[in-house]
Amino acid sequence: MDPIKLSFNVDGDNFTAAGEASTEMKRALKRMGIDSDAIRKASICMYEGEINMVIHATGGEAEVELNGDSIIITLTDHGPGIADLNQALQEGYSTASQEIRDLGFGAGMGLPNMKRYADVFEIESEVGVGTLVKMTIKH
Repeated sequence: MDPIKLSFNVDGDNFTAAGEASTEMKRALKRMGIDSDAIRKASICMYEGEINMVIHATGGEAEVELNGDSIIITLTDHGPGIADLNQALQEGYSTASQEIRDLGFGAGMGLPNMKRYADVFEIESEVGVGTLVKMTIKH
């Protein structure tokens, strides 16, 4: 079977639309008969990444590929980049503004949750250039 690909644009600073890509991906995976546990993990990873792109970058792109027994999610943004990846991966660490926190976001669980729920988690970031996150979830 040929890989199935889905692409989404994530609108930066648009909290109203935040979560739409993860919801659409979840619906598509259900229609394809993907295992519910894999859908749950992929949805968490996608949502956390989507929210991070809204909070910290000016949006970005999300690509989802179903390839054999894997769901591969690739998130790309052209935001400020992450200065200290090790620190950013610590639960509770956040650079979100107080305004974002007052909205209920920015608790510092985005990257830790993505790492926790992905079977394979890769991240590359360069300050002033942006961030690339690639997550693989087996199904």
